[in-house]
Amino acid sequence: MTRIELKNVNFEYPLYEVAQRSLKVSLIDLLRGSRDGPSSVHAIKDLSITIDDGERVGLVGRNGAGKSSLLRLLSGIAFPTSGTIKTYGRIVPVNQTGLGINPEFSAADNIELPLRFIGATTEEIEVARAGVREFADLGEFFDLPVRRYSDGMKARLTFALSTSIPADVLVLDEWLSAGDAEFVARAERRINEYIHRIKIVILASHSMELLRTVCTRVLWMEKGELIADGEPNEVIDAYLAKILDQPLPDQDKKIINI
Repeated sequence: MTRIELKNVNFEYPLYEVAQRSLKVSLIDLLRGSRDGPSSVHAIKDLSITIDDGERVGLVGRNGAGKSSLLRLLSGIAFPTSGTIKTYGRIVPVNQTGLGINPEFSAADNIELPLRFIGATTEEIEVARAGVREFADLGEFFDLPVRRYSDGMKARLTFALSTSIPADVLVLDEWLSAGDAEFVARAERRINEYIHRIKIVILASHSMELLRTVCTRVLWMEKGELIADGEPNEVIDAYLAKILDQPLPDQDKKIINI
């Protein structure tokens, strides 16, 4: 069984306001307990949802709504401040920060540890070595430190790694759209093939058409709270009506409480 269960999940992280201030002054203020010191961002607020086998879940919301924080929690990159997250199945995050790639190592040396992080076996890692090199198509850069890569080259490596082993749950951010056209086309083909084998897909995107096409369910987040959860067209129409400040059709008003 593949399933994800979140119960009363809260996620906060500290925010330090140190703009235009020296490190020394900032540290003194923190030790003194200055009111200009640390504060926290409450990125996810008392969220309870269950995602079952076969679901394709889209996330919508304005910047700062909590979508990225939710993806981090689901990927195991961050942990809730309170509440519980139970996951059943292997989760693979497809984003730029989810695999722990070391910029001082080459792509060749960055295969085993990131894949171990997401639960790959020794046999899967050995199979992945050739596949990652071929798909990333980095040429001589494959054996050079990742810190020398362009953003597009890093995207190639991260995507190749993320999709190199079988998974039950795919957590996908839309950062891949920033790559070059040739890479995006190849990535889309690979994702389409990959998704058919995945039991649960969770996708954050600003492309409403993509979410309408791919998803069976959409979650609308605002300031860390779940505003709506339901059929993609209904939730997306309600979300667009809100952000564009347009009247919401009567048949859609039942799905939101704002």
